[in-house]
Amino acid sequence: MRLRRHSSAPVDWLVVGLGNPGTRYAGTPHNVGFEVADALARRWDLPTAKKKFNGLVTEGRTGPGGPRVAVLLPQTYMNEAGRSVGPARGAYRVEALDRVLVLHDEIDLPFGDIRTRVGGGLAGHNGLKSLKRELGDPGFVRVRIGVGRPGSTDPEIVSAHVLGKWRQPAGEVRDLVAVAADAAERIVLGGEV
Repeated sequence: MRLRRHSSAPVDWLVVGLGNPGTRYAGTPHNVGFEVADALARRWDLPTAKKKFNGLVTEGRTGPGGPRVAVLLPQTYMNEAGRSVGPARGAYRVEALDRVLVLHDEIDLPFGDIRTRVGGGLAGHNGLKSLKRELGDPGFVRVRIGVGRPGSTDPEIVSAHVLGKWRQPAGEVRDLVAVAADAAERIVLGGEV
């Protein structure tokens, strides 16, 4: 009998940072999920990410004896992030949807506010909609990173808000990323949302 080979070792958590690839989107509120995922990969001393699953992925342990994690930055653009996350989830054999942790910007929270939850509404967030489409259910874990809402509901103004450069000082953005990374790490290490 031949054993079926899997391309990746199973992980305890698939951590997904949402954002858009390319320098045009770097340093924007919409890419804060990428920034938090990168901070976690550095914190956990994971190897350099490799191109895989239509994304950049690194894997390892959070520390000696800690949970095995894969940290994924989909490179499909936000609206198609599920095309990266679905195959990665399968390859890493993350059967429980509540072991997929998604880091994303949230305009319905004031800048600096961090909230965690399992499942819930998608609030018009196209990255989350893509994940629900691919994963079949919105029951993944989320770290919602408050980036604030502009004073208008006009879609073009909202888009300019999340895709434009941060309006807050760099130090405040660094603090936001660090606090969001702390929240994500508590979930991965403690399993509590």
